Amino acid sequence: MTKKRISLFPLAGAILLPGMQLPLHIFEPRYRSLVGDSLARDRMIGMIQPSGDGRNPHLFAIGCLGRIEDVEALEDGRYNIVLQGLQRFTITSELDVNTPFRQAEAELWEEDELGEALSIAERAALEMESRRFADSQGYAVDWNSVSQLDDFSLVNAIAQIAPFDTAAKQALLEARGLAVRSELIIQLMEFFGRHDGSDDRVTLQ
Repeated sequence: MTKKRISLFPLAGAILLPGMQLPLHIFEPRYRSLVGDSLARDRMIGMIQPSGDGRNPHLFAIGCLGRIEDVEALEDGRYNIVLQGLQRFTITSELDVNTPFRQAEAELWEEDELGEALSIAERAALEMESRRFADSQGYAVDWNSVSQLDDFSLVNAIAQIAPFDTAAKQALLEARGLAVRSELIIQLMEFFGRHDGSDDRVTLQ
């Protein structure tokens, strides 16, 4: 594995997968500093989820390196950016730095899921459970457009945007292989799609 020093953007509930895009609004001063530093160097940012609370929480070990593909610098110092996912990484050590944002030494994964595809049965199961989940949550979805997506885009788009909790999102990020991630999405939709009968909120009970 290739080792790389990575500037980290911890954000709960947000994951980035290789080959996918993630739009972000950057407003906190330390992360505005992160974006400015990244633009001046290699345009790279490591998306990672916190595994705890507080200003400097513990982090999950696995995240995804992204490149800033599009940036809008606002007059008040905020940014709107779009990250393009490149490679997942595993943090080996967090670095002692003077920057307001955190940095780590990490190992980049050697992987390429772009050529992977689901079987006809796997694709049908994913689409069926996605429809059921969307209906149960009251989401309006353009299913004609969804049906036109290739397997890679469909699986990873759902993984990124589905309203699961931090732990579930992390499990999707760490899943190796398109079919494995698709099956996990189905299991999570079945789990999170249950209702307690008293209101419309998703329940884990």
